[in-house]
Amino acid sequence: MADNAARVEPYGEGVPCWVDAQLPDVEAGKRFYGELFGWRFEDAYGTSTWAYRDNDPVAALAPKADGRLPTTWTLHFATPDATALAGRIEAAGGQVVTAPVPVGPLGTTALVTDPEGAVFALWQPGTHHGFARRHEPGTFAWAELYARDTKVANDFYGTLFHDALFGPGASPDFGRADLAEVFPPEMPPHFLVHFGAEDAEDTLVAVRRLGGRVQVPPFDASYGRVAVVTDDQGASFALLQR
Repeated sequence: MADNAARVEPYGEGVPCWVDAQLPDVEAGKRFYGELFGWRFEDAYGTSTWAYRDNDPVAALAPKADGRLPTTWTLHFATPDATALAGRIEAAGGQVVTAPVPVGPLGTTALVTDPEGAVFALWQPGTHHGFARRHEPGTFAWAELYARDTKVANDFYGTLFHDALFGPGASPDFGRADLAEVFPPEMPPHFLVHFGAEDAEDTLVAVRRLGGRVQVPPFDASYGRVAVVTDDQGASFALLQR
């Protein structure tokens, strides 16, 4: 497993720094995403597999520990202290699903929710700081929080991550939207991970050919042209053409 610590500086608190997918079949995931985004894969810590663009880590795939859990992409926010941030999340009305736990020398992670139940992860870096590449085709490009009450979301995340969202020179990598604008009312609040695409329509052809499906056809958003899809195992993500 390559170590990118020498080339990537730590991300500031509240900045999206990593994504991983929990899949029933990691080998099938490697075939799907390898062809779709040109990723290659190496075994990482435990049962996790890292995805690379060239020699740069950009995401991870891992087997689902419990078949009852959703097949999903999870967004990780950087923090210098996962325990302290988890405490602030609880105090602000969120919940800690999995308390901070070390991932060998790589860092410390925790799984949490916001007050509406949208799930995300925290990442306190050790040797692994996060994405070595982003904001380009085949890498993390954006994350959108679909919330039932955007005021609740703004208050919660603005309090937690004020500097990342509103501080000097802030350039946020995630936004908030009304859930009903895109998804049916039964869909729970959630983060939707976006990967860059040279051409959204062309990439949709590849998604279908590889066994995925289109949930939401391409539409124009304030941050680019977006299409929402699922992979061949049901994990939702978006394609973003800027």
